[in-house]
Amino acid sequence: VQLQASGGGSVQAGGSLRLSCTYSERTLSGYVISWFRQAPGQERAFLAGISRTGYTTNYADSVKGRFTISRDNVKSAVYPQMNSLKREDTAVYYCAAGRPAISAYDQRVLYDYWGQGTQVTVSS
Repeated sequence: VQLQASGGGSVQAGGSLRLSCTYSERTLSGYVISWFRQAPGQERAFLAGISRTGYTTNYADSVKGRFTISRDNVKSAVYPQMNSLKREDTAVYYCAAGRPAISAYDQRVLYDYWGQGTQVTVSS
C-alpha cells in the first residue's frame, strides 16, 4: 500500500480532528501529498497540499484559516489539522501523491497514487 489515510470519525460542529496519511518512503518521499474530499453526490475536491520538503503549502478557499497541513518526512506522514469543523465538512477524505506544480495542486488528474479514504462526519 503506497498511501494510507486514517484518523476520520465523528465530531460536533466547531470541533477539531487531525487526519493522518502515511506513505511509502521508498517510493513517495519526493512527491507532493495533498488531501481531497468527496461528499455524496459531489465531485472530489481539493483541500490542501504540501510539497516534498514541507516548505510549500496550498489551500482551497473553503478551508483556509481552518485547516493546517504539515509533513513529517522522518515518519513519512502528512497531517491535516482541521479546526472549526462545519456540517458541510462531512465527506470521505482522501490523500493523494503526485508531482504537480505549485499552482496546480488542486488538479486531481495530476496525482498518481490515492489512499483508500477515511470518513469524517460533523454533526450539529
